[in-house]
Amino acid sequence: MNRMIGQNILSLRTTQGMTQEELAQKVSVARQTIAKWESGDAMPDLNNVCKLSEVFDVSLDALVHHDEHRVGYPIPPRGRHLFGVVRMGERGQIVIPKKARDIFGLHAGSELLILGDESQGIALQRVEDAVALLERYARAVNERMSADSE
Repeated sequence: MNRMIGQNILSLRTTQGMTQEELAQKVSVARQTIAKWESGDAMPDLNNVCKLSEVFDVSLDALVHHDEHRVGYPIPPRGRHLFGVVRMGERGQIVIPKKARDIFGLHAGSELLILGDESQGIALQRVEDAVALLERYARAVNERMSADSE
């Protein structure tokens, strides 16, 4: 486990362009402590793992257990997910992975809005979330118009 956490700390630190010294200051430890964690010679205590999780904006689970070499991609930021690859059927159907369905509360009969941007790709959003977003936007516009007319 020391090795995994160390590799994840090193990967996150370098991805974010941070030096060991900068990370040490953010976590309130010595630079040498960061070096020992990254090499697997020592392991951060729970308090420091929590600080690292906050600094890197990743979940504790990802910081401790993510294995970039096994899964093939770096630790995603908190709240971001990579669910894997799906294959489209002959009639355009796809199967949304179970983990994604569980996280986003999707079930048979869920309505999804399909959004597309030719330069960025396709996105799915639950219809009820899109409706709520549009309703909040409409309220904000109405409030702004009311404030401007006063």
